[in-house]
Amino acid sequence: MTLCLDDITVTLGRGAYRTTALRSLSAVFQEGLLTALVGPSGSGKSTLLAVAGALLRPDEGQILLGGTDLAALSDRERARARRTRIGYMFQSGNLLTGLTTEEQLLAAASVAGHRPRAVRDRARDLLAEVGLAHRLRHRPDQLSGGERQRVALARALLVRPELLLVDEPTAAVDRTRADDLTRLIARTTHEHGCVTLVATHDPVVVEAADRTIVMLDHMSASTV
Repeated sequence: MTLCLDDITVTLGRGAYRTTALRSLSAVFQEGLLTALVGPSGSGKSTLLAVAGALLRPDEGQILLGGTDLAALSDRERARARRTRIGYMFQSGNLLTGLTTEEQLLAAASVAGHRPRAVRDRARDLLAEVGLAHRLRHRPDQLSGGERQRVALARALLVRPELLLVDEPTAAVDRTRADDLTRLIARTTHEHGCVTLVATHDPVVVEAADRTIVMLDHMSASTV
């Protein structure tokens, strides 16, 4: 399974504030590989993640995930793809305040159309995999920043996504936890066989990546 971005152009804003976020960008990403997206703020990293994850429809081009053009789907079909084929791990973790660690995953399963009871064992297995088997009953305010990020990673993997999108995973944690989280994301990518894109400024994440794409500016990119 691959993710193929073909001649993607994205413009944002209106009128005098309209700007090109991505122009004629093409890239292919393979399963089981971690790709780091690097470049200065405003170079298009977050826009690329949003487009790849069907959160933002491009003005031009195709987004082929396993042969399906996400850009050509209806809004309803795109929403279903986001729930069932794509995992997201945002910088803040985006955990729901009132839910326990286990409930975070079960709620995500329910949104994706699964019965929580049917995926409870998998949820616990994933939480054990990220080192949180002892934190099932803890709420976000009882977890460290690194623990919240690990919950977010386990939640993203619950539906066995073909595509995992990660935005600045190490920005809000200390160096030791950042290193641990980086290794975890790399290992998860290789073992689960998903396509993983990580937008980052962290050289440690870049070092752990199988491939690096440098966003030169809002119109181009190069592969390292």
